[in-house]
Amino acid sequence: MPHDSLPSARGCLGCRSEARASLPPIAMAFQPIVALIPGGTAIFAYEALVRGAQGEPASHVLAQVGPDNRYAFDQRCRVQAIEQAAALGLGGTEASLSINFMPNAVYEPQACIRASLEAARRVSLPRERLIFEFTEGEAMADPAHLLNILSTYRATGFRTAIDDFGSGWSGLNLLAMFQPDIVKLDMGLLRGADTDAARRIILRHTVAMCRDLSIQVVAEGVETEGELQVLRELGVTLFQGYLFARPGFNALPVPSPLPR
Repeated sequence: MPHDSLPSARGCLGCRSEARASLPPIAMAFQPIVALIPGGTAIFAYEALVRGAQGEPASHVLAQVGPDNRYAFDQRCRVQAIEQAAALGLGGTEASLSINFMPNAVYEPQACIRASLEAARRVSLPRERLIFEFTEGEAMADPAHLLNILSTYRATGFRTAIDDFGSGWSGLNLLAMFQPDIVKLDMGLLRGADTDAARRIILRHTVAMCRDLSIQVVAEGVETEGELQVLRELGVTLFQGYLFARPGFNALPVPSPLPR
């Protein structure tokens, strides 16, 4: 698809029903994904995390989302993330923006990315700096539909990521059918890996598998220096977690210095 063209929203059920949806007020928090580089760290991306307008947790917001407003909510979150990150100065950095999306809220992939493309164009954010991530555990009634979404996003120029990889049973099947740009290891898989030999073995083979498939690995939820050390020894270079920075409500946090 030419980068200066936008897909038509005509014929998309979600687009036709969006105006009738009632939505909770939202804002965004942002958490950095840190890249280890010689001599220190760099910010690889910021993940946009939905919050209530006054900073209420995501669970408070998601409790107000159902089949009748899921599409409109998903669309608003995408646009809000792009516009809010740009207003905070993301465009003046080299960091990408990672946006969570709901596969079940996408009716027709080319039509449903129109608002995202328009928002990115308004704030002069190249689409190559947008990452769309979905959780491994999200229920998908139609895996073929998910693959169509991912293929469309890749053809459009977006990057894709599987979040919470290792938290469910579908991850390996997904990788067999489609190789995303990024896999984010579930925090439960790496928690305590510095003291648990079984977890280290699983992590080592998972990281090696992703490397063989040319997939970047992000270790998510890193909280201790012990976990960081083990992951570094396994060759992981991208990290996200409280050890580096907590999510910043309406802010792009600067990561803490690399632990020594």
